[in-house]
Formats: sequence, structure tokens, C-alpha cells
Amino acid sequence: MNAVPSGLVVVDKPAGLTSHDVVARLRRILGTRKIGHAGTLDPMATGVLVCGVGRGTKLLGHLALDTKAYTATVRLGAATTTDDAEGEIVSTADAGAVDDAAIAAGMAALTGAIEQVPSSVSAIKIDGKRAYARVQAGEEVVIPARPVTVSQFRLLARRGDNLDVVVDCSSGTYVRALARDLGVALGVGGHLTALRRTRVGPFTLEHARTLEQLESAPELTLPLDQAVGVAFPRRDLDATLAADIAHGRPLPAAGVDGTYGVFAPDGRALALVSERGELARPVVVLAPA
Repeated sequence: MNAVPSGLVVVDKPAGLTSHDVVARLRRILGTRKIGHAGTLDPMATGVLVCGVGRGTKLLGHLALDTKAYTATVRLGAATTTDDAEGEIVSTADAGAVDDAAIAAGMAALTGAIEQVPSSVSAIKIDGKRAYARVQAGEEVVIPARPVTVSQFRLLARRGDNLDVVVDCSSGTYVRALARDLGVALGVGGHLTALRRTRVGPFTLEHARTLEQLESAPELTLPLDQAVGVAFPRRDLDATLAADIAHGRPLPAAGVDGTYGVFAPDGRALALVSERGELARPVVVLAPA
């Protein structure tokens, strides 16, 4: 790959790598430093990780990645320090007597608009310092509950103490906290043993490729123009308005909510804009004059 074009690469992240590790591998594969990622995945987790390349990095902070979907495995009968299999077991109980009706009721109670306390080893900042860093330093960490929305928390299969589940949720929801809270509600403890992200916003596993696939065919998943069209509402401009936006001038509002992409007559994505009152102003200019 000589000149690296701009756009998005959707990676099927393997277990054992951090999101930062994936970016480092992509920099080598694509031969450019200008790569970033949106929506961090824990090392244990696999699945959809959206990365921006070149001017595609400008999209990352504006992508509507507000909903996410996962498949996961919850193990009942043991609680851990991290709410997942990476931590030390702090309590055990016999989960054999927990029946399917109790599990269904416990999952239903954790569905909808809920207040969730994130795991104490999460990356949330408390007084400017990551929670996990405070835990590693031996500090007691108390993270306040925050509102999240779990639109689906459903049992796919039960294998003894292991529950295979599917979760659809808002950004900021911790699936391992759902595992912990389900275990608490059932009185036996619980933790997450596997997590696979199947969707982030509009991007699914169908878009995603493994690092090995990218090694053998180092290509963008979506070039910049296509990426903007997939991820944002679209507005096509005539030549006059296209020239205005390329020079950073505002456009007349079109009554579109939120951030959207504006395109030149030749199909190039020119900018992301948002409207206030009578005008649509550039949020990010992607193709300056």
C-alpha cells in the first residue's frame, strides 16, 4: 500500500490484545502513524473495534457509537475482584439450585433504564485518575452509579453454571457489571468469562476483518466518503454550497437533527456539520479548499 487513503477500518479484535495494541499493529500493516480507535475493548474481549485512518481519525469523536451489542458468557457461583475471569475469586456459592425462572427475573430486572455501578477496575476517571490505577495503588475505589440503558439482556443457553447471553445496551454500559449484578441478585455471585462485541453503532461483525486478513490484504473497510455515508445522515449540496462549506462558510439549515455529512456533487464527503438556528456550521471539514 503506497499512499494511504483515509477512512475507517473495522477490526475483529482478538482476545489478549488491548485496543492500543490493535492500533499499533494497524500502523505497521497500513504504513501510517495516523490511526486511532473509538470504543475501547478490554484485552479479554473480542469483536468489533472501529479504527480511523488518516482524515478518518477526524470522524472518531463524532461517530454515533451510542448503542452496542454483545454476546457474552456469565458464570454463576463465583464473584471476582474485577467482575470478570481476569480477577481473583472473592466468594463462591453453589449455583445448582438457581432455577431458570429466577435467572429470567434477574435479567429482566437489569433490563431497561437502570442505574449501574461500573466495575472498580474500569477506565473511568475519578478525580483525574483512572479507577483501575487507583485499585492497583491499593486505594479503596467507590464509583457512583450512573444511568445506562439495557435494551436487551437475554439468555441464549444455559450450560450448568454458565449462561450464554446477548446484550444490547447504551454506550457506557459495562457487561461485566451486569454479570456481577445478576450474580448478586441470585445470591450466588457471578462474573463474566467471555465477551464478544457484535455491533458498535452501525458497524457489525459483517464489516469487520481480523488482523491476519488485514495483513494479507491491507485495505480500508470503508473509504472516507463511504464511511461518512454509512455513519451519518447525508445531505447532498450543489456546486455553490459545496464551495462555501469547503471554505468553512456556514450553509442554510436544512432541518436535520444532530451531526450529519455534506457531500459535493461528485460524491465527495466535504464536512460534518450541525445546525443551530438558521445555519448549518462545519463541525469537521474533511475536504478543505
